[in-house]
Amino acid sequence: MKGPDVSDTTTLANPVLRIPPAAPAVAAAHFRASLAFHTDVSDVASALAAGDPGFTLLDSRSTAAWDQGHIPGALHLPTALVPEQAERVLDKSVPVVTYCWGPGCNGAARAALALAELGFSVKEMLGGFEYWAREGLEFETREGRGRRTADSLSGLTGAHVGGQPSTAVTKLDCGC
Repeated sequence: MKGPDVSDTTTLANPVLRIPPAAPAVAAAHFRASLAFHTDVSDVASALAAGDPGFTLLDSRSTAAWDQGHIPGALHLPTALVPEQAERVLDKSVPVVTYCWGPGCNGAARAALALAELGFSVKEMLGGFEYWAREGLEFETREGRGRRTADSLSGLTGAHVGGQPSTAVTKLDCGC
C-alpha cells in the first residue's frame, strides 16, 4: 500500500488550513458580530480616561475578588446577583460592560447573558481584571489604589528592542 503523496498540499493541509478560511463576506460578518459582543482592556481604559465613557463597567466577581482589586469606577455586582439586583442598580438606557477575573473565567459572559435576558445592552471586556493589571493600569483595593509593573509582553509597554528598554506608556492604545 502506497502512502499519500506528500508533495500534494491539497490533501495534506497543515492544521491551520485543514479547514479553509471563511469567505471574506462571511468572515466580515463574524468579526463585526464579535465586536458587538466584546471589547478589550485597552479600549475600556481609553474610554474611562477620556471622561464619561457612555457605559457602566460592571465587575461580576465575588466580594473577596473585588476586595483584592478592581477597576476604579466599576460597579460591583456578582454574577449570581445580577438577576435579582441589576434592574435596581443599573440604567437600561446605558450599555453595560462586564468583566471578571480573566480569560479562564466565564463569569463576565454569564453576567452579560443575564443582563441581556433582562433587556440590557451589554458587552464583555476580554482579558478581565487579570489583563487590566498586567497592562499596568491603576486598580483599587480595600487599602487604596495600586498599579503593577506592566507585563513586558503588553502592547501598552512595547518590547525591548536591541537591548533598549521600552518607553513609558503615554497613551492607552495597543496599536490594534
